[in-house]
This record gives sequence, C-alpha cells and structure tokens, in this order.
Amino acid sequence: MILLDGKATADDIKREIALVVDKIVSEGGKVPHLAAILVGEDGASQTYVGHKEKACAQVGFRSTLLRFPSDISEEFLLAQIDKINNDNEIDGLIVQLPLPPHISEQKVTEAIDPSKDVDGFHPVNVGKMVLGLQSFVSATPWGIIELLKRYDIETSGKNCVIIGRSNIVGRPMANLLSQKSKPGDCTVTMCHSRTKDLREHTLKADIIVAALGVPGFLKGDMVKEGAVVIDVGITRVKADNKSGFRLIGDVLFDEVAPKCSYITPVPGGVGPMTIISLLKNTLIAAEK
Repeated sequence: MILLDGKATADDIKREIALVVDKIVSEGGKVPHLAAILVGEDGASQTYVGHKEKACAQVGFRSTLLRFPSDISEEFLLAQIDKINNDNEIDGLIVQLPLPPHISEQKVTEAIDPSKDVDGFHPVNVGKMVLGLQSFVSATPWGIIELLKRYDIETSGKNCVIIGRSNIVGRPMANLLSQKSKPGDCTVTMCHSRTKDLREHTLKADIIVAALGVPGFLKGDMVKEGAVVIDVGITRVKADNKSGFRLIGDVLFDEVAPKCSYITPVPGGVGPMTIISLLKNTLIAAEK
C-alpha cells in the first residue's frame, strides 16, 4: 500500500509555480493576484481562506481578502464582485462558500467573470470542461487528477466508482475520468445516497473516489484487493487531544488501507491539492 501524499505533491507544485513567478517578475511582468471574498464568521471558511492566503505568499502571488459581515445584502455582494471583475490588477476571484441563506450562491457564481473564476464553478467553465475544452476545472477534481498523474497511476480502461454526485466534486470528477485523456479513459459509475446495492459497484471498482460526506462510509468489505482509493471527505469529530477534535474522511482508513494499492490519507491527501489547483488556475489566468 502506497500513500498518495497530497502535502508533499502540493509542496512540489508550489516550488514549480514559484519558479514561474520568479521568471515573470525578472522579465518585468505582473505578479499573479488572487482575490477572495469571505462573508460571515464561519470558522471552517476562515481557516480555508487563511490557508489560501498562506499558499499565495509561498509562491509569490499577491492576495487580497475582502471580509464582509453576514448581514450584507445580495445586491451589495454582487456589486463587489462586479468591481473585481473590472479590476485589471486582479487575475482570479473566489467567493468562499457557504454563503448566508439570504444570498443566492447560484447568482454569485454566475456573477463572477469566467476568465477570473479560478474555482471553476461558473457554468461557462463547467460547460467547457464537459466538452473537453480548455477551462478552469473545479479545485478538488483538478487536484485529484494531478495526484493520479504525479503518481503515474494507470487509469485507462479501469472501472471507476464515484460515490457522490455534487456539482463541485462528484459530477466533474466523473466527467474528467471518462474523458479521452491521461489520466482518464475510465469506465465510470456514479453512485450516491439512493444507489441500491452500492457495495456491488464498489467491489468491482479499480478506482474509488469517496465524496459522499459521510464519515467512515467506505469500509473494508466494500473494496477489492489492489484498488486505488481517493478520500475526498473531511469531517471534524471530537477527540481526546489538545485541539479537542480530529479529522476523518469518508473512508474507514484502518480497514480499507491494507487492501489498497494506493490510498489518500485524511488529512494530507486531497485537501492540499485543492488549494494548489486555485494557485495553478490563478497562474493560468495571469498568463492569459
């Protein structure tokens, strides 16, 4: 069993991006600039945005964080997005989700200029991805594809099961792995909370991507020997340690790992690769 080390891989890619930024600066070019909007005081969201700011600093990007209280109006937020859309100094924009209930996430997503949508959520980018055209691919799926590529994991002709059908992970992941590419060329089955006899599907899978959001859902008796398992889930649970909690994924790691050829840990697997994809997309946006 080999651990797919997302942290080490992300560090490698950060060094690669930093070299590109150094070259841009040495040639008198503009430093890539990522802006983030954070609405409200959600603890997890603040942590994620903090990680993104730190990652920008590590590769030499500029970053701007706009914080707004949770009671701002939808109209006000859309106006802020419009300002950034028209600011030529900013290359990429992310609006941290979730948003307060009175603000439509769909309206906010569609308001972002597709050329600055480094999260890859805008319908234009999603549509281009589905067609196999160049686009900003949503962060987590891109990170998983890159992890498979860096570890040279064979995907062509493999049976892949995606557990979860979200627009952020499950659906784009299924599309990317089924495309004629490398990694890709998989025969993909998408399972979800209403799938009957889900275990029958996972037992046939060469590659499993668990993105259901249910801690410890994928157990040892659901996985065949030699499978590649990608754990997208991350949930805080109480623990008797200094922080008072620990992070666990959708995979019951101690049961599943001994049967795997490759598996991602939680934390340290998919998470670091998700942040890296935002940097990569921002660099692409800046170069354009």
